[in-house]
Amino acid sequence: MFLEENDPQFQRIQLAFKKSTGVSTDTRTASNGQLFFALKGENFNGNLYAAKALQAGCSAVVVDEDACIPEREERYILVPNALDALQSLARWHRRKWTCPVIGMTGSNGKTTTKELIKCVLETAYSNVHATHGNLNNHIGVPLTLLAARNEPDVAIIEMGANAQKEIALLAQIAEPNIAVITNIGRAHLEGFGGEEGILKGKGELFDYMLRERPEDPVFVHVAHPKLMGISVDLKRHLYGDAGHPPFISSALSEHTFAWTGPSGADHGPIEVNIPGNHNRENIMTAIAIGLHCGATEAEASRAVAEYTPTNNRSQWTVTEHNRLLLDAYNANPSSMQAALNSFKQLTSDAALSTDAVCILGDMAELGSFTASAHEEILDLAIELGLRTYSVGPCFLRAAQGRPAVEPFPDTPSAMAHFTDTPLTGKQILLKGSRSIALEGLVEVL
Repeated sequence: MFLEENDPQFQRIQLAFKKSTGVSTDTRTASNGQLFFALKGENFNGNLYAAKALQAGCSAVVVDEDACIPEREERYILVPNALDALQSLARWHRRKWTCPVIGMTGSNGKTTTKELIKCVLETAYSNVHATHGNLNNHIGVPLTLLAARNEPDVAIIEMGANAQKEIALLAQIAEPNIAVITNIGRAHLEGFGGEEGILKGKGELFDYMLRERPEDPVFVHVAHPKLMGISVDLKRHLYGDAGHPPFISSALSEHTFAWTGPSGADHGPIEVNIPGNHNRENIMTAIAIGLHCGATEAEASRAVAEYTPTNNRSQWTVTEHNRLLLDAYNANPSSMQAALNSFKQLTSDAALSTDAVCILGDMAELGSFTASAHEEILDLAIELGLRTYSVGPCFLRAAQGRPAVEPFPDTPSAMAHFTDTPLTGKQILLKGSRSIALEGLVEVL
């Protein structure tokens, strides 16, 4: 619930923010002059750390428990709910901007697409503000907005969700005037209640645009019928095929392709650092939005060719013994399938095919779909002819009756095995959810 504009305490917060050096929600990283918000969670209560925040140099603290406020201490601002206050301040701050604000969500590829959009837009603007890492939830989105003290040239706000109604809230906070949904896949099935729930939940971004900004554009890749279906009443910009450029005109390999822009000009072949058809879609999304916002086709083409992924996302790493494709930041059935199919294409050369290995980590937040989803992924890996290892209790159960899979209950067990029985001369895909921490295997591979 947002605070009213004329609320005296909210006005105190606005003034404190103007005078501050920024916003903090963590006393471990709080610094001089910041405005501290005492947030609560299942296992923490920021009100208990308000005094510590002031000791760390914060100029004021926003709390929602009056018992923590010392007598005659004017640096405390009491509100009904500190999280509501943080979100209200972010929306108030964003409403001072007139720049393009790109809101984006989707089941897969959000962060990669955000980074690609950023690198394309930086060819045209000096101040492109974007979500840092994956700070894309009900706390991360407000912090992203408030981190831009001055109005940027353009802002890219990534929105993540585990359940319905969460994207609706984030859209109300960020108030985007450009929107894109990368895709609808099988991620967070438990929270959304199945694939139709995912479509409804992610579609809340388009619902916001239809309700609040019907004259502003949404971007839709024509290869996604579900997104085409929910965007028919919107001012949509279509892209992805010959009738709706930009589009991939030819894919020469997993890394190399040519594309055609709205001008009719052909670009490439270009070689990129992120392989696979799914990443070519992400690249076309970035180019389509970048061109709309002022980048040129030549600049966009150069930018995506120079982009190098970070944070364990589709990163090739060459070790002393093997060549690794590390994609261990996130995993769900849709992204697993895309990664496996892409990896198979990358290693389809006869000289590499017998050396192709995949190490797959558990997928999280699948609820009643957990067993079937993990079994389905192992069956795909086997069908593709990949030498397959699995890591985590879900894959351990799914591997039963599948002798082609060598399972480990956890990452330390896998590390011990590969230390004693090393792999050498292999092309290895590591793909799993962040909680499995497959990147820990790099040192033994």
